[in-house]
Amino acid sequence: MEGRMRVLGLKTCDKTRAAMKALKAGGHAPVLVDVRAEPLGTQEREAIVAAFGDRAINRSSTTWRGLSEDEKARPVAGLLEDHPALLKRPVIEEGGVYRQGL
Repeated sequence: MEGRMRVLGLKTCDKTRAAMKALKAGGHAPVLVDVRAEPLGTQEREAIVAAFGDRAINRSSTTWRGLSEDEKARPVAGLLEDHPALLKRPVIEEGGVYRQGL
């Protein structure tokens, strides 16, 4: 879907919904990708980790707080693979370029 603006997040996330609303109001036609329903592929996870590093993880989420210390010590890409809701939202992708937040 290159060239199309995508918002990666959760459909129930307030920040993701606010980003979608703001982008639409700004004249964009973003596509929402709910990472729980459509998990990120390996290449996309790696691109997000390359762009944001440890900042790709939402450390204030209930999912994060529920992880053991051993789990929290795992690499970011592995955490996102096993727990897609840990993605700090929203991530906006357009033309292969990733931005976090608005």
